[in-house]
Amino acid sequence: MTANASKEAIFEAVDDTLARRFLLDYPGDAAQIIEDLDLAMVAKVLSKQTLYVQLPVWQLLVPNVAATLLQAIPKQLGKQLLSELPPHFTVKILGQFNEERLQAFLQILDPEVRLELKTLMAYPPNTAGRLMDTRINHFRGDMTVDQAVVLLRKAKMKTARSLFLVDDVGRLSGKVHLQDIAIAEPGTVLENLTQPVSAAIQNTAPNEEVTELFEKLKLFDLPVVDFNNQLLGIIYHDSLLQTSRQESSSDLLAMVGASRQEGALSKSVFAVKKRMPWLQINLITAFMAASVVALFENTIAQFTALAVLLPVVAGQSGNAGAQALAVTMRGLALREITTRQWTRVMRKEVAAGFMNGVCIAVTCGLGVYLWSGSLGLVIVICSSMILAMVAAGFAGALVPIVLVRLGQDPAQASSIILTTVTDIAGFFAFLGIATMLSGML
Repeated sequence: MTANASKEAIFEAVDDTLARRFLLDYPGDAAQIIEDLDLAMVAKVLSKQTLYVQLPVWQLLVPNVAATLLQAIPKQLGKQLLSELPPHFTVKILGQFNEERLQAFLQILDPEVRLELKTLMAYPPNTAGRLMDTRINHFRGDMTVDQAVVLLRKAKMKTARSLFLVDDVGRLSGKVHLQDIAIAEPGTVLENLTQPVSAAIQNTAPNEEVTELFEKLKLFDLPVVDFNNQLLGIIYHDSLLQTSRQESSSDLLAMVGASRQEGALSKSVFAVKKRMPWLQINLITAFMAASVVALFENTIAQFTALAVLLPVVAGQSGNAGAQALAVTMRGLALREITTRQWTRVMRKEVAAGFMNGVCIAVTCGLGVYLWSGSLGLVIVICSSMILAMVAAGFAGALVPIVLVRLGQDPAQASSIILTTVTDIAGFFAFLGIATMLSGML
């Protein structure tokens, strides 16, 4: 009986309670044992365990093994695992499949989970994540040369020049050149052939950094890691050369209501067709803001200084909202945040809006007092400035996140919605407070 056959017999015969205890107490050891066993048999054993028991082990499996095992377990258990595993690890597992198999797994997931995973997999244009090949084998230092060769043959990694090693939690730990494997004895442990990794790059790094590393270090392949230094994929030199140029200004076009497909020499009819709907929407929102001003027509007629200061509040809140919007959209694009973290983002931007509002209010209040000499007008503009800046931070954080959750392009509509919110909030706060404190003006 071979060593693997012995392990399989023991693993299959173990009592469910003992298996549960082993999986919970020694997930790292369990993961390494599972990687050496027949995965169809492992699937039968794991299917008897609860999701809570399995999660620690799944997070320590190398992605290609996890992907194979995922296809062997019941569909309902697979759905639960893909939903509960950390999103970055789920993406690594799904990255092992071809497009047809990938879509099949995505379709069994709940819409919210599917949307988040698609967002994580759809790296922004011109980033390392777009260039990398995720269908790679993960090699451990305790593997032998003959085990590595078997995996290489199965994977048919024709473009590989090196094998990148990971530790027990998937972090990049070293590399082994294929020529060293070719001349080593079959029983040699990869750890004895390991060399330091000369360079690695984060998945959100721009293409310029990728190109610079390849040229500077004369690389043939470059490992891509996340913020935890976990190996996500490999960029090969050939794929870098074959990458087509991406349109860098598409989000800028979308944010002002122009089409991503429109070029400088596009036909006028095409430009009108793409721009007109957003111009009409913008007109409607402008009337909404104007209607707020109309509510306080008598107050403005009585105190003409309010008309002079009204654009100041709206302008400041608009700029503050645009800052919050830009930071939030960048975080979503670079995978720094997900839609599940909306409360943290909102609290941060509201707090920033309040503190900025206080500082701006002090400066603005001083200027208004020197100009008008009215303490009442100073109180009105200071208090409304703070409220408008808080509202701007709130809207700037939530608008793109809500649009993403609704399956819409945040770049396409965020700017128009934000302008509406900041104008209405600024006008209403300024004129509403002025009306209440009219006796002091």
